[in-house]
Amino acid sequence: MAEITINEAEQRRTTAGILDVREDFEVADGMIPGALHIPMGQLQTRRSELDPAVPVIAVCRSGNRNAAVADALNGAGYTADTMVGGRIAWTRAGLPAT
Repeated sequence: MAEITINEAEQRRTTAGILDVREDFEVADGMIPGALHIPMGQLQTRRSELDPAVPVIAVCRSGNRNAAVADALNGAGYTADTMVGGRIAWTRAGLPAT
């Protein structure tokens, strides 16, 4: 698992899937455009929604939960990285949100 910056995530979001693992109430403040929202607690039952052939960038609010998600995905045969700083850093950088 690699830790990537918000700028790297922005550059890669057309070739990698963005997986937003925040809780439902947390996504009310917006999401990265094109991101798939699967709360961390639902990942086990909803993992089939991810394409194993497409690399994933796991994103949470501050960058703490996404490491556990990326580790679990990598262990299940996916390619997953984490975005340092999470949605907080993304928003502070003025990057797009829906």
